[in-house]
Amino acid sequence: MNRLSTPAATPFTTSWGTFDLTRFPADPRELLRAWDAADEYLLRHLAGETDSAQGVATDLTGRTVVVLGDRWGALTTALAAHRPVQIGDSHLGRRATLENLARAGTAPGAARLLSTRDTPPERVDVLLVRVPKSLALLEDQLHRLAPAVHPGTVVIGAGMVTEIHTSTLQLFERILGPTRTSLAVRKARLIFCTPDPALDPGPSPWPHSYALPGDIGIASGRTVVNHAGTFCAERLDIGTRFFLGHLPTAAPGDRVVDLGCGNGVVGTAAALAGPGAELVFVDESDQAVASAEATFRANLGPDAPAEFLTADALAAEAVAAGSVDLVLNNPPFHSHQATTDATAWRMFTGARRALRPGGELWVVGNRHLGYHLKLRRLFGNCQLVAGNPKFVVLWAVRR
Repeated sequence: MNRLSTPAATPFTTSWGTFDLTRFPADPRELLRAWDAADEYLLRHLAGETDSAQGVATDLTGRTVVVLGDRWGALTTALAAHRPVQIGDSHLGRRATLENLARAGTAPGAARLLSTRDTPPERVDVLLVRVPKSLALLEDQLHRLAPAVHPGTVVIGAGMVTEIHTSTLQLFERILGPTRTSLAVRKARLIFCTPDPALDPGPSPWPHSYALPGDIGIASGRTVVNHAGTFCAERLDIGTRFFLGHLPTAAPGDRVVDLGCGNGVVGTAAALAGPGAELVFVDESDQAVASAEATFRANLGPDAPAEFLTADALAAEAVAAGSVDLVLNNPPFHSHQATTDATAWRMFTGARRALRPGGELWVVGNRHLGYHLKLRRLFGNCQLVAGNPKFVVLWAVRR
């Protein structure tokens, strides 16, 4: 195996081999691994190497194996010989999986990668679930997969102990069948669920819709549509509320990007305030992009022009260099359970590349994150538009 020597690639040893795995995009300075103790625990159980497995390996031969929520492709890469179907909500996760599969020398097409918006397999014999941060996303995906599960389906969830709660177990129990947990090992835990064919969980309650409050300007009272897993699916978050009070007005013909669009409230408000502007909604989450499109259509109609892209920030394959007039951005500062500014930096860098000379980047962020320092370093300028004790709105111009 051709090993990489950078910290970005770390060896992951399993019963199916040792693999060099990276997150995406790979960064030699990255200290976070592309796998954790929950991935290890789940694979050891499948190999019959845990107390709960009692020395009996799970037979995967000729069975339809579905991996839900595989964060960076660790499980999919390890099980590639069994041609798993991966279902996930992350563009970055799929890109990482493809790179990790290629690095492992896996034949193209050995794994089938689906988004959470794609139709799942009609039959699932082994369902492996990496418990997501969003309980709503887990609920929605279990509902989508329930018709494909049968009495003989092996259902195993995995997560760190901080990710598995009573409410997590109750979802498995309510939607699929009786559920129990393993002992904790290295702060990871497994979930075992026995499918009950007599159970009728009903339809998924997602998507949710709500009306925006009446004091936020042009978007007041407008409808927001949220698919499961979208940030702040039940209410307008306070950072976006602050941003809406200070948005610039786009001119007719301007190409405006709502970067990290979430449910699309910011881009929709920009479209309402600037008739004739060309809106582009970008997020790495499939659920978010679907939410943004539903929100935009609910407020501007089915024929209003806009683009909806699932992509890595403003990477070259998503948006051409020098093609954008205005970027609106509320960057996240978490990746799963980790706090990091890597996503914000990638967004700012991509925005600078995508903006025309004279194009503007408007950012809202927590005051303590110090985004103004990054923007001055990258753009050579940055101005404070507005601030309160918690948030700032910043403005930078592409020279």
